[in-house]
Amino acid sequence: MRLRDPRYFKQPSFMIIPMIDVMFFLLVFFMMTSLSMVDLRTMGVQLPFASQAEQQPAAQYVVTLRRDGSLWLDDAPIDKETLLASAREQQQKDSRFNVVVRADKGMNYGDVMALLDDFKRVGVVQLGLAAESGAEP
Repeated sequence: MRLRDPRYFKQPSFMIIPMIDVMFFLLVFFMMTSLSMVDLRTMGVQLPFASQAEQQPAAQYVVTLRRDGSLWLDDAPIDKETLLASAREQQQKDSRFNVVVRADKGMNYGDVMALLDDFKRVGVVQLGLAAESGAEP
């Protein structure tokens, strides 16, 4: 029985490039899936549920009214007078200007209505309230 000449044996090689490709793919995959699991609206507000909630066009101002009574405009704290003055200017520039209020479900109903009345007082006519769609768990 004749054995092969050892000079013609191909030496095994360790190919690292495909392994790097796979590792980068896994890294990107887990980064993307973890982003989809995180609520991108980072404000600590629990919105009430509404079974008939509808998707509305994008609001120009998203005002968040937190449980502690603080006001936030697009994820930045703001005082009421500055907010109302800015809303008045925007309403005068654009008649289609709209505001969506994201009020925590633990907020006093009177405080939410007072904020809506303040917006109406400065001339904002297109107001909306944000809610989670679906039945309350």
